[in-house]
Amino acid sequence: MPEPVPRPAVDLTRVKPYADQLGDGIMQLSFTLPVPYGIAARRAAQELAVKMGLENPEVVHYQALTDGYTYFMMFGECTHTVDYTTLSDEGFDLEYMTEEEIESFAREHIGRAVVVVGASTGTDTHSVGIDAMLNLKGFHGHHGLEGYKAFRTHNLGSQVPNSVLVAKAVELGADAILVSQTVTQQNLHIANLTELVEIVEAEGRRKQLILACGGARVSNELAKELGYDAGFSKGTYPHHVASFIVRELAARMASSRDGVATAA
Repeated sequence: MPEPVPRPAVDLTRVKPYADQLGDGIMQLSFTLPVPYGIAARRAAQELAVKMGLENPEVVHYQALTDGYTYFMMFGECTHTVDYTTLSDEGFDLEYMTEEEIESFAREHIGRAVVVVGASTGTDTHSVGIDAMLNLKGFHGHHGLEGYKAFRTHNLGSQVPNSVLVAKAVELGADAILVSQTVTQQNLHIANLTELVEIVEAEGRRKQLILACGGARVSNELAKELGYDAGFSKGTYPHHVASFIVRELAARMASSRDGVATAA
């Protein structure tokens, strides 16, 4: 058998897009311009790509969407690079546990059912994300939190006002609130997520409740900026969320016990 062709060495200090050959910088773009379909529209897209720093931009497809709007697909060569070696993975400084490990950890460190309330809030009609995290069926072979003995879950569904979600959490004495946000046009998710934190704080429950949110445009960094304890994005499975919640709750319970012992 012929020996495999060795991969070319990658300079991680100067990383750029790759298409046909390593380092060619070729990238694909798709976007819409509010201009009528025609040659002038094609030229506008190419000129825009040049101003974005792309070399040799080429429109490979464009079509009229409706009167005065044209959709484009194009390629161009990126001239910029990033130093990958200076970057770190965004995420949590904890090791995710399996379902069995989560159950064992909760029994040992919490000793009761963890109450979780979740919903897709505001005008968001998408319940797939919150269902995947909370419902028994879960996602991709992973049980949702409803399938764990360690959790007692309440999925309120979609289009739930933030005030209703918080009120339910208070009524049930919940340990954690999960919020799913799929609709992000005009940054609607930012305003909606911010409102929920404000309501929790107004109720005087911020220290008692673990707040976590998730969605395609939600990151852990963004979530913390908005006042949440954690944020989950694409690639999240129920055991990721469960690992965070049980560890965070256990840490808070231990801190509370230590505070009581010190006061005594």
